[in-house]
Amino acid sequence: MSSTVMEFADLLGSARHSAVHLEMRDRYSVGDEADDFNSFLRTGKAAAADPADAYWGTWPDMVQEAVSRGVVMRRARIVSEPVTDYIRYEHAITGVNLKAGEDVRWLTRRLASDIALPGNDFWLFDGKTVQFNLFTGDGDWAQPPKQWSREPSVTALCAAAFEKVWERAVPHTEYTL
Repeated sequence: MSSTVMEFADLLGSARHSAVHLEMRDRYSVGDEADDFNSFLRTGKAAAADPADAYWGTWPDMVQEAVSRGVVMRRARIVSEPVTDYIRYEHAITGVNLKAGEDVRWLTRRLASDIALPGNDFWLFDGKTVQFNLFTGDGDWAQPPKQWSREPSVTALCAAAFEKVWERAVPHTEYTL
């Protein structure tokens, strides 16, 4: 693992053909989404379902720019069922990911039991660089929040895990809660 700090925007900006993201937690509790998530719990509506909401920052623009260069962006989420309130929230705001140009799929955890998965969520860029996202047990960012690797055995594990999850997962538009 590398301790070199690599910025996500630079990694995505240098991607030539693919950026894939695997999420495996049933709950995240990072500070920048706490207010919207708590509002969702109270009202059932998420302000972040609007791409203009401050929650998204430059994300939609970064995705659109990458996709316009020919980068295929895919996101897969492994979730327990019945889903948590957080996954209901995440499902409610996923339309923004789709509108920006990402393809998103969902896989129920019980269908992932025989897949060799890395220990952390990750982004894999062009099959060559992995950014692991590190979280505390409560779902907040760990310190440091990221690790990177270009080790072929690590990138191969992540690529194989993602592809296996992807082939079993249900497209967002077909995944009902």
